[in-house]
Amino acid sequence: MASEASASGAWPPVRPNKRGVRAQHAPYARRIVAKMRNGTFIIPSTGERSRKQFTLRTSATANPRASIINRYTEAETLCEQCAAALDDGKSRLLAVWYWLCSDQGHQVLKCTFAYLLGSLATFSPFLSNYLGNRDGKHIVATLTVFFHPARTTGSMIEAALIAMVAVIFANVVCALSMTVAVLSRKSLDSVAPAHAIILLTAIGGGLGFIAWVKQRLNQPLVNVASSLGSMAIISMVTKDDSILYGYFSDARFVQVIKMLLIGITFSTAVNLLVWPVAARSVLRKSIITASSTLSDRLSFVTRGFLIGSEEEVNSPEYHRVSKSYTAAYGLMTITLREAKLEYYAVGEERIYQYDKRLVKSLDSVSQAIGGLRSALNTQFTLLREGSNVLAENQETATPEGGPLSPQTPSRVSSVMDVVERLSVIDEDEEPRSIPNSRSDPTLNQTPIFRVPSDIFALFMALLGPSMKSLAYTLSEILREPPFGNDIKNDVAISEQLRDSLREALTLYNTARHSALQEVYRSMELGRTRSEAVQADIEEVAAACGHFSFSLLAVAEAMDSYLDVLEELKYATETLERSWNWTKFWQYKWKTREMTDCDPESEPLLKRTQSGLRRSALPKGIPDSLKKQRDNFNWDASSQSSSWTRSLSQLTLRIMRFLSREDIIFGIKIGVGSVLWAMFAFIPATRPVYQTWRGEWGLLSYMVVVGMTNGASNTTGFSRLIGTLLGAVCAIAAWILSFGNAYALALFGFFMALGNFYMILVVKNGPLGRISLLAYNVIVLYAYSLSQQDDDDNDEGGRNPLIFDIAYHRVIAVTLGIVWGMLFCHMLWPISGRAKFREGLAVLYLQLGLIWKRGPLTTLLESDSKRDFMDAREQAALQRYAFKLETLRTSAKSEFELRGPFPNKAYSRILHATKHILDSFYAMRLISEHRGSLSAGERALLDFTAAERTLLCQRISHVLQVLASCIMLEYPLTDVIPTIEANKDRLLGRIYQFRLDRFEAQLLSGGGGGGGGSNGKAVAAPLPAVVAEVPKVRRGSASGATPAQLSTEVEEKDYALVYAYILVTAQVAADLQKVREEIEGLFGVLHQNDMLLE
Repeated sequence: MASEASASGAWPPVRPNKRGVRAQHAPYARRIVAKMRNGTFIIPSTGERSRKQFTLRTSATANPRASIINRYTEAETLCEQCAAALDDGKSRLLAVWYWLCSDQGHQVLKCTFAYLLGSLATFSPFLSNYLGNRDGKHIVATLTVFFHPARTTGSMIEAALIAMVAVIFANVVCALSMTVAVLSRKSLDSVAPAHAIILLTAIGGGLGFIAWVKQRLNQPLVNVASSLGSMAIISMVTKDDSILYGYFSDARFVQVIKMLLIGITFSTAVNLLVWPVAARSVLRKSIITASSTLSDRLSFVTRGFLIGSEEEVNSPEYHRVSKSYTAAYGLMTITLREAKLEYYAVGEERIYQYDKRLVKSLDSVSQAIGGLRSALNTQFTLLREGSNVLAENQETATPEGGPLSPQTPSRVSSVMDVVERLSVIDEDEEPRSIPNSRSDPTLNQTPIFRVPSDIFALFMALLGPSMKSLAYTLSEILREPPFGNDIKNDVAISEQLRDSLREALTLYNTARHSALQEVYRSMELGRTRSEAVQADIEEVAAACGHFSFSLLAVAEAMDSYLDVLEELKYATETLERSWNWTKFWQYKWKTREMTDCDPESEPLLKRTQSGLRRSALPKGIPDSLKKQRDNFNWDASSQSSSWTRSLSQLTLRIMRFLSREDIIFGIKIGVGSVLWAMFAFIPATRPVYQTWRGEWGLLSYMVVVGMTNGASNTTGFSRLIGTLLGAVCAIAAWILSFGNAYALALFGFFMALGNFYMILVVKNGPLGRISLLAYNVIVLYAYSLSQQDDDDNDEGGRNPLIFDIAYHRVIAVTLGIVWGMLFCHMLWPISGRAKFREGLAVLYLQLGLIWKRGPLTTLLESDSKRDFMDAREQAALQRYAFKLETLRTSAKSEFELRGPFPNKAYSRILHATKHILDSFYAMRLISEHRGSLSAGERALLDFTAAERTLLCQRISHVLQVLASCIMLEYPLTDVIPTIEANKDRLLGRIYQFRLDRFEAQLLSGGGGGGGGSNGKAVAAPLPAVVAEVPKVRRGSASGATPAQLSTEVEEKDYALVYAYILVTAQVAADLQKVREEIEGLFGVLHQNDMLLE
């Protein structure tokens, strides 16, 4: 039966080792891992217990056209190729039709319809007459491009509100400009003073303020509204004759307002009436996607541990799943804000709070799986270390190798082949006895563990089935869709899932407790092992326990996830609509109460918890460090004048405020706008400005400028290419259509279809948007001229000169783009590279400070009110690292004479940094999930306090050194300390604790070694080291107090410290990777380098 099960696809399959042959195991190892008994698992949907064979499955993708492609390539005759090509054409047409019927296709078609409606403001005589006889009616179509309807309902509501604010601001600026011009003409009989005031206030101040808001808020809708406000101000202030010559006229003023309102109305109508998309539905679909990808991640990580192979987590499928979760999580965070507006609008404020908690609970599950991934990395690290140790032992072993010699040949490759040893697993239909159980008559005859890899084999035999069973239950629960067909109103969570989870946890906890007791009991046997082997075995035991504990933490996070789902289901079933947010008169008295109950109103991190705050992008050096740097000279000069100090510090604070990046950005944009727009007010240059359409160059300048040089470069180059493409398409459309409105509308439809595909599907917004805008401003303006909507004859009048129109627009837009790129680099440039380096350095400094707290120190301090790291700090660190990715993307587009940005190296550094954050989370789990310490754990932590402090300080020191090197871009020295010596000192201290306790028991007549799993002493041979210890030595000689030596310490009490050592070693390994990348970037200083020149 076993052979049949093996041949019928048992999981995992048998794989050959690196030498191409099956691993030959020792008799003991073969008995442990040759068969893995079936574990009892819980089917989540029914709660049924089962012992059948199962697999940790993951989602699979298939290519529907693969068979057709293979058929075409395998065709031999011409008829077969034609038939295959015909089938391929049909499949492509069907694929296009299915895409048009998909959500993505609907969004592109919606934007195309909105653009077509916007172009009717120029083509339709009714709308054209309603807007007057002035040109510029193409702005309506331009608005449908900026405020496209491919949004959720909540996003469209927010966009409309922001657009109204932008329109009101622009109208106020234009009205004040007209008033200043009229007053100047009447009082001074000249508009020149008014033009100077308007240029500085309306153009410099107004556009600079818009740029400041754009950078400060850093939201896509605010960026679009900024372009809208800039368009309105530029169109009215620099083109309207009433402002240029100083008289009242509301013609341009009213026309611009009408165009703005019509464009926003068209987009809003299409968004709400044509295939409407609710943010609530998108949010919940993304939750379903995120939970499914988390299920896959959990399966990959657990399967990697069970078979001891890194192939699972290094496979392309795992990386695809991780990217899918990242995309789903990003969509969740975006749509959560949009869904809030919808929930509040329909009176479902309570449901929004539960949806928000659901997103946070999924994030907690993701972090728990990240901690599980960190535990898996620890296992792989120990496997690699063990292989090196065994290789060295084989080289130095003699034929008369003592007790180890009989099994040395079979164990030479035990660690190297541990993947194969743990993968040769069949699952029997009937339960099998656990090898080396307490009923085994040979248990006390020979030592159990000779090498560290043996403990993996025993652990897998004892707990492997239970771990796989729990992982299966957890992954299937995540795979269960939490919502029904009516995704907005139907919460389809079953109460059976919670019962299944708790029953699975009960089974797992029972098996885990028994397995760890068996492992700790077996570790007390075979005291003839050397100190190094004993320490390695204890590390491996701790790694196994740490992974099993991390899997338990995933289950606990899943329990919280099901809690929120059940509460959401109850709230949905008992929903009572309310619009409390409209009761503005209650805000004054209930502000504090709402802040306490609404998690969204709370700051991300309290100031006493962390220096990290919510920000658009990492700011680099924090304000607290800048303030300390500004004051230390005054603090050192105690005899200085207090008046001089106060005045100097006040001046410095003002200069610091003005030197803030957002303030500098606004001033810079205002100065650039003034220098460009002044040609519209100077009489000698005004005709040139109007002929060459300088307003479009100024608008292009406003659109292209970015916070960093890299962002400006990325946007600028895309816009240059898009302008040329749009101009070519516009000329071709005008020539082919002969200026016919219907033909132009048709050409515009297909032009919009292609460019919105570029914007929404290809995700190249700058290229697609500017291409469509260039086409729009040329074709629609030319048609307006042909209908006598403008008195200008410089471009052909009723017979538009399409080449001249295109030429003028291309030159204006190109000069505006070039002006924006040059101005960003010339005046107060903000380097994305510098911001990225500063942000990364500050992140490392923050990590060093958090680690310095001591992950286990807080457990000893019963009066401590601070945890090692709370959940909000963990979320802030993850978000900070995510924003660093945005800066890295921007920095790689910057050009410097020193060379291109080392994007790949910094990508690897960020990858290692994310692994460090996972390790921090794993350490938080270790320190948080212990309600109280046992007496043995407390005694061991007290005894190793000094060594643990040194280890924490070493990690913090390395983080600070790396941060300084990244900040300054200086090379490292070749004497950067490692943790190996401190780690060995801590391990030696733990071993010394064992020896001291053993000696104390001998002196007290207790005999025997350390306590077993049942708390009693287990007789075992003395280690050689212990035999040499004089009996007169007291425990106090090594620093152990009599109370510590008399405390009953079990083997499981050592697991906490060993888990701490393992996670610390994993952090150090990732820091070593960062160090190697930094050495490759900046070099290494050696002892013979001469720096004093």
